[in-house]
Amino acid sequence: MRADLPNSRRVIARSSGFASTLKLAVLSGVALGTLSVARAANDEVRLDELSVVGTGTGFAGETATSPVIGYRASRSATATRTDTPVRDAPQSINIVPREVITDQQDLRLTDAVTNVSNVTPGSTVQGRSQNYVIRGFATQIFAVDGVLISPASTFYPVERDLVNAERVEVLKGPASVLFGRGDPGGLVNIVTRRPTLEPSADASVQGGSFGFRRVQGSVSGAIPSVDGLAARLSFATQEDPTFRNFGDNTNRRVFVAPALSWTPSADTRVYLNGEFTNQHTQYDEGLPAYRGRVPLDDISRYYGEPFSRYYGEYNGITLRAEHDVNENLTLRQVINAQWGVFHLLTARATGVNPAGTLVSRRSASVDSTFATLDTQTEAVMKFDTFGFAHTALLGIEYTNGFRHPYSQQGSIAAISFRNPVYGARLGPLSLQQDLKQKLELVGLYAQDQIALAPGLQLVVGARFDLGTQYYFNRTTATQAPPPEQSLFGASPRVGLIWRPIDPVSIYGSYATSFAPQTANVLNVVSPTPETSEQVEVGTRIDLNPNLTLSAAAFRIVRDNVAASDPVNTGFSVITGQQRSQGVEADLAGEILPGWKLIGGVGYLDARITQDRTFPIGNRLVGVPSFSGSVWTTYDFREGALRGLGLGFGVTHVGKRTGDLNNSYNVGAYNRFDAAVYYDFDAHYRLSVNMRNLTNARYNEQPFNQFNNAPGAPFSVLATLTARM
Repeated sequence: MRADLPNSRRVIARSSGFASTLKLAVLSGVALGTLSVARAANDEVRLDELSVVGTGTGFAGETATSPVIGYRASRSATATRTDTPVRDAPQSINIVPREVITDQQDLRLTDAVTNVSNVTPGSTVQGRSQNYVIRGFATQIFAVDGVLISPASTFYPVERDLVNAERVEVLKGPASVLFGRGDPGGLVNIVTRRPTLEPSADASVQGGSFGFRRVQGSVSGAIPSVDGLAARLSFATQEDPTFRNFGDNTNRRVFVAPALSWTPSADTRVYLNGEFTNQHTQYDEGLPAYRGRVPLDDISRYYGEPFSRYYGEYNGITLRAEHDVNENLTLRQVINAQWGVFHLLTARATGVNPAGTLVSRRSASVDSTFATLDTQTEAVMKFDTFGFAHTALLGIEYTNGFRHPYSQQGSIAAISFRNPVYGARLGPLSLQQDLKQKLELVGLYAQDQIALAPGLQLVVGARFDLGTQYYFNRTTATQAPPPEQSLFGASPRVGLIWRPIDPVSIYGSYATSFAPQTANVLNVVSPTPETSEQVEVGTRIDLNPNLTLSAAAFRIVRDNVAASDPVNTGFSVITGQQRSQGVEADLAGEILPGWKLIGGVGYLDARITQDRTFPIGNRLVGVPSFSGSVWTTYDFREGALRGLGLGFGVTHVGKRTGDLNNSYNVGAYNRFDAAVYYDFDAHYRLSVNMRNLTNARYNEQPFNQFNNAPGAPFSVLATLTARM
């Protein structure tokens, strides 16, 4: 049995009975039964209470990929690609452990990352995927176990499930020195749940407001025929009609993640992880803006048609092998393959008439494919020179990917703004664009973590990306293809960490990023690559052995930024320069035995500083000046209430602008959430999570004039979980 289960949050099964997920429920039961046989064959597997003694650096045995006890992680590899204490990272990094995800019952990656300061929801990408704003800059890019998703696309075609997520880590600021392509605000890295040799399993059934239904589970254990070989299978399936007025349509998603780990010897580790997702959802742009605001009198209004549907599919396989040549040299090889498709047919809003009675629309169809191969070859070396201890990383990354979206558009009748009535006929479609993009990059990177003196560490690194990009956006039959574009980018980073006393670390850093331009710019063959740089200072303080406060101040400058073309629909413009600066603070851990907390607060000033299209000084899209969240739980550990847990959370997001013209605003909101859960014993839990207790109406995710996703009204989610 996994040792972290007694004191960490267990996955919670949610009560519901529905035919479409019955097969997975049966499969999970079979898996649990199979595991019971395995337990019997191994005499007995006991679930004992785990005694954890705080040390200020996490529980004994914690690694950068292991489960986390409680709400605070002490180690990570996201910021350095080496298993390093968080306090020795040269940039701000915040970690959301699985226990938090389980307590909150986070079903979206967006929900998990908004536990972090200066991270707010960005958009739902028309109900297809996720987007968030980190330190003032929107991004959809994230990594899984240190490998970026779809490097040639920047579009993840599905909503990322969290059933196989061990932790979600947010590295603030540019991360190109280790990850290559990336956005300047930061990078989200999902660390997956590893297989265990000890048999374990969990299964959950969930049911909630608006017809939500879900089954999820994870089974892990040793493969008897091979020493050191273990497997895990995680799965989830859900149906979500939502509060939006889609008629009889619903949103469906299925996620399956098989994984294998093999440790043939103490010096060699092999990990294979697969992820396969398909989803059918309503193409949903949300609410349009009108006269400088987004009306919220009816948040269920839908301006598409019942036929406005979307299908997305993502497949990914990652093989990671490590070998310790000796105690001072580790070799690592990572091979990743990703491929997928998406298809959509929809009616899209294009404007609201001056009287506010009609929403004009156009029809749209997109068929898209993508595929990527990524390899990373690395060496981690430990040595001393002139009395200085070094942990050096040398690596080479090769990326080769393509995407090919084929878009058509046509005419369709307008729809009532206040009282939409559906049934408009779809007109003939004609070519909008036939985009073919290929990206091939070789990245050479190096990093050195140097212990200059007791309590003083220097981190220096640099990356050089070389390659080619082919970008052909055909809009007419006679358009000639362009030549390939050569690419080059340099991304240095330097950071200094000082620990004047053991519970306190202070750091300062300079980091940069480089990203090939994937924007579709009208009449521009090879848009200028985007670059950015950040200066940051910060501190981390262990307030007690299990509670850490972190704070930072930063300034990010971003050049050659793409944004939606205000004149030519479907195209982008290069806006010039943007700047984001601000301060933030985060607190995570255990205040007293049984009382845990995670939260953060941030201030941002994010504006256009140079441009020929938009006014200088305009605020960036979806960026609040002030935002923050706090989530806290208390577990009763003794007496008549033993087994009972209570949770409460508050999220505040300030006023935001919806486009770079600053033509409309969406108001600030406060959302209150709560949870009640009860552990009957070590094997069963029942929980009830409530979101938006005050039933507030708010715009959660502004994106542009026609894409503004309202937040859900008061909702309840019940979960029943069984564990072994």
